[in-house]
Amino acid sequence: MTERTRWNIARILLTTAYLLGGWLLFTWSLELGSILLGLVHAVAIALLTYPIFIEEHEAARRSHLPRVEFLGIYLLVLVFNMYVASFKVLWQILRGRINPGVTHFRTRLRTDIARVVLTSSITLTPGTITLQLDDDHLIVHWLDARTRHSKYASKLIAGPYERLLRRIWA
Repeated sequence: MTERTRWNIARILLTTAYLLGGWLLFTWSLELGSILLGLVHAVAIALLTYPIFIEEHEAARRSHLPRVEFLGIYLLVLVFNMYVASFKVLWQILRGRINPGVTHFRTRLRTDIARVVLTSSITLTPGTITLQLDDDHLIVHWLDARTRHSKYASKLIAGPYERLLRRIWA
């Protein structure tokens, strides 16, 4: 078996695993019929579309399979930051002191999946919205624009997330 064939099999298996995971999250059912139906469709879709979901240069195991021990910590940090930020935004609105702004900064994350998780986390946190992600360049709107300096804004907005994401998807 050639190395290219092994990579294609790995890409198909990873695509199937992600699609089946999505199926289980959406159906929220562990019945055998539901799992088999999801598996059949995930395999069929993976065979047809694996080059679209997982690019060849990202087919390595480390770029798509997260380190679970850090993923759990990341989810706790995300939920905590969402909770704290919701009260900060509420306080700013009640006081009538919002300072909206748009900032541009670069992320040091190397994989596409880590960048997408970062942008989703920023958007899930109240008071911030990721407007654009272009390779490693992010454009973010935030309600409490404390600085126009991109490096400092990056620390404030993405800092806690980025450190953990580098450990999850190296």
